Amino acid sequence: MAKPKRHFSHLMISPLSFFLPRGGDTHIYLIALLSILSLLLHHLSVSAAASSQPHFEGFDADEDFDDDEHLSLNADLPLRSPPPPTTLSSPSDPTESHHGPPDPDSEITPDSSSSTPAASDLKQQTTSFENYWDEDEFEGFPQHFPSQNLESTRSSDAKPVESEPEPELELEPGPGAPVIPPRSIKSFTVEIVCGSFLVLFIINYFIGKNENENIALNWVVRFASKDSIFDKNFSLLGIGETDESPLLLKEGQNVFKFYATGRRFCQGMLATLELKSRHDLISRLYNMVVPCKDEITFEVYMNDDAMDQVIFAVARKKLAKTMHKEVRDLQRFAGSVAPPSGRKWLAEELAVVSESKEVAGDLITEAALDQVFGDKAFEKFGKGFISMHFSDQHLGSHKKMLVLKFALPGANNMADMSRLVALVPYYIDVIGRYKLSSNARSKTEAARSKVAQELYKELQNARQEALQKKKADQRKKLEEVEAKLSAEALRKKEVKERARQMKKAMPKMKMTRA
Repeated sequence: MAKPKRHFSHLMISPLSFFLPRGGDTHIYLIALLSILSLLLHHLSVSAAASSQPHFEGFDADEDFDDDEHLSLNADLPLRSPPPPTTLSSPSDPTESHHGPPDPDSEITPDSSSSTPAASDLKQQTTSFENYWDEDEFEGFPQHFPSQNLESTRSSDAKPVESEPEPELELEPGPGAPVIPPRSIKSFTVEIVCGSFLVLFIINYFIGKNENENIALNWVVRFASKDSIFDKNFSLLGIGETDESPLLLKEGQNVFKFYATGRRFCQGMLATLELKSRHDLISRLYNMVVPCKDEITFEVYMNDDAMDQVIFAVARKKLAKTMHKEVRDLQRFAGSVAPPSGRKWLAEELAVVSESKEVAGDLITEAALDQVFGDKAFEKFGKGFISMHFSDQHLGSHKKMLVLKFALPGANNMADMSRLVALVPYYIDVIGRYKLSSNARSKTEAARSKVAQELYKELQNARQEALQKKKADQRKKLEEVEAKLSAEALRKKEVKERARQMKKAMPKMKMTRA
């Protein structure tokens, strides 16, 4: 017999079965359910509002401030009022006014007309802030500020107390401030020294320039003006071809040149005045320690057929030794000449360097000794004499030249060197007329041929050295190139070089027709 199926649906009770209505109480039950839901929603909304307020764990709601009490204090803000304006005044001023902080006990009723919308907004913000005030959270802040203080402060700012202007006092630096000492003249020592040196340099420049020009002009007036010594001995003076051309050529502040031409036995004469650098302050100071002299150098360019084979020099003893060692023609051809016995000779301060004694004896004439080079004449007129050098072997474009060098006196004492300047035209004529003897000429020609051979050998040696140096450089370059070649290239080069050597060693054969 088949067993009936059991239905277990009546045993499974759903939780919603408690909320389902039974019988005819359906309307009442729905009203009650809606009331419960409304109460629940109300409770949830209140709890959400409470949770939006600052709530800290461990504190009860009973410790909060009363809203009504704090709404009455509309100015209780933890704000710092602006400080009153400070003024400086002397203690003895009878009109001194003191603006201290307002009395908290005094009640000041602000004028309703002076209130602004900004104050009302601030009042609302204060009220909203006091709703969330917690004295345990904000420790150290005052709890209550009378609203009258803020209003009185604002009214005082709106209507400041009028007071008479008070005299201002200079603020003195405090004890901790650095003390700046007043700047004295000593602090500008470098600037003063540099400025003074610059001023002195400029002043000295113009003064020295005028002094050098004055010396050069006085020399020209004395020796190159009309009816002077150079005007009588040369037909053309100056750098131009007319009489109005300038006599002096200024090459620098201390270098002047004078040129003359139009005389027999010579092509021309060039006088170079080398003066002190008076325009340079440093050179002037240096010349005070190491004195030097103003010098003039005469260079006479002789004609080729007017001057024989002559090498001759006269100078002071110390300078003569230096010239003999350094001047090339004197070093090769000339030698020191001792004073001859039984004849009037140069002063003891002077020395002669010549190619032969004959030339020295012929060129030191009696007239020259009486005018300048004698003992008595040199002591009186030869103070400015420096050197005299005649040679037909000078280096340069002009080989036959006469060079005379003298020291210039002061601008007002140019007459002291008149006899020295007279030596220039005198020796032009002496050298132009002078002819060597056959014995002296043979000696001079032998010496010159010997020197020419030595010069030729020197040139050949120099040429050989240049060729050897060139070959060495080429060999070095070839070695550098070979070092960069590969083994195969070197082998081919060696084969080629061997074939060339074999071909060179074979006897040369000449083909002829039978």
